[in-house]
Amino acid sequence: MDEKRPGRRRARQISVFPFFVYAAVLILMLGAAVTRARDGETVSRREQKKNAEAQAEPAGGNSTGQNTGEGQPISGEAVQTAGVSDPMRTQSTGETGEQAPGQTATPLAGSGQVQVTISAAGDCTLGTDEYFDAATSLPAMYQAKGADWFFAGVKNIFAADDLTLVNLEGTFTTSTARADKTYAFKADPEYVGILTAGSVEAVNVANNHSRDYGEQSYTDTVSAVEAAGIAVSGYDKVALVEKNGVKIGMTGLSTLSGMEGKEEQLKTNIESLRAQGANLIITNFHWGVEKENTPTSDQITMAHAAIDAGSDLVIGHHPHVLQGIEVYKGKYICYSLGNFCFGGNKNPGDKDTMIFQQTFTFINGALQTDENVKIIPCSLSSVSDRNDYQPTPVSGSEAERINRRIEEFSSRLH
Repeated sequence: MDEKRPGRRRARQISVFPFFVYAAVLILMLGAAVTRARDGETVSRREQKKNAEAQAEPAGGNSTGQNTGEGQPISGEAVQTAGVSDPMRTQSTGETGEQAPGQTATPLAGSGQVQVTISAAGDCTLGTDEYFDAATSLPAMYQAKGADWFFAGVKNIFAADDLTLVNLEGTFTTSTARADKTYAFKADPEYVGILTAGSVEAVNVANNHSRDYGEQSYTDTVSAVEAAGIAVSGYDKVALVEKNGVKIGMTGLSTLSGMEGKEEQLKTNIESLRAQGANLIITNFHWGVEKENTPTSDQITMAHAAIDAGSDLVIGHHPHVLQGIEVYKGKYICYSLGNFCFGGNKNPGDKDTMIFQQTFTFINGALQTDENVKIIPCSLSSVSDRNDYQPTPVSGSEAERINRRIEEFSSRLH
């Protein structure tokens, strides 16, 4: 019986039609991908061009609305744990790229950008009252540690800026003609070395302790400070200092004896600085109520008047405690910086203080309104159980606590 042989399989014929289909699909997909890539490139180029144009345009507006000229308390975001190096953020309160609102000082000559950084600190009483315990006094620390001791904790800050300004509350004199008052402060004129060692370049002397040992003590103080190369302003005396080509004018007034004639004196002083070519004007006020964290209506009135008259920064002191910060017409008002290097108390209950630092920018001669400010929270002592007369920056929870207080005090300025 013949065995059936398996049939030969026919070769499988593969149609070429699917290849055309696959090829067509691939071509369509490739074409779509190319189109999307080109579209994406076009969008990217448009975005780049848009961003470049935005950067090239003068910054004519701000993200928080146009400045209305009304006073604004410093915002919650503004007061943070800034430390020594982190900038304090705050609301934009005016237009950048244009002359600052209310600016009446002389425009800076020349083109391009010029900056000047100014640090301000509070009450510096670099002496003692003759009835204080000598063993715990500032002069005792001076004898033990020398002039370098007092600003050692902040010298790196003051040395890095262009100008440091403090309120000098006391006298450098050898006079013995003590005024008939509860507290009268003085030190030997050599104590001016505390300021020079600490890189302080300017002082305000318009306060209630500048004549604690009579008129002679005032003239002795001014002579000693100016002989050390430090600028002095206060009352009808104005000062002009040039830094980085910027002429910085300073004036100071005390309102503790009353408000009569003070606004007129303020305007006269500012006019004098303008006539001398000041590009930037700083006004110091000795005012307010001791141990009060909220400014009086007179403080607010005078601060606004100073800016309306042409001041670019207002610094306050006398309450011996911190008060809030306000932005008015794009300009900063620090109502009280508190004590700083303070020989008037061996152990104040409130040791909180701060350094207010602002960098002013001129572009093509015009002063800009910007946010380049720092709050540096400090303690007036490097130890907590007494006053060792060495103001020191704080960090961590202490800095946060002080900044929260400043924010709270500022929020009251409505």
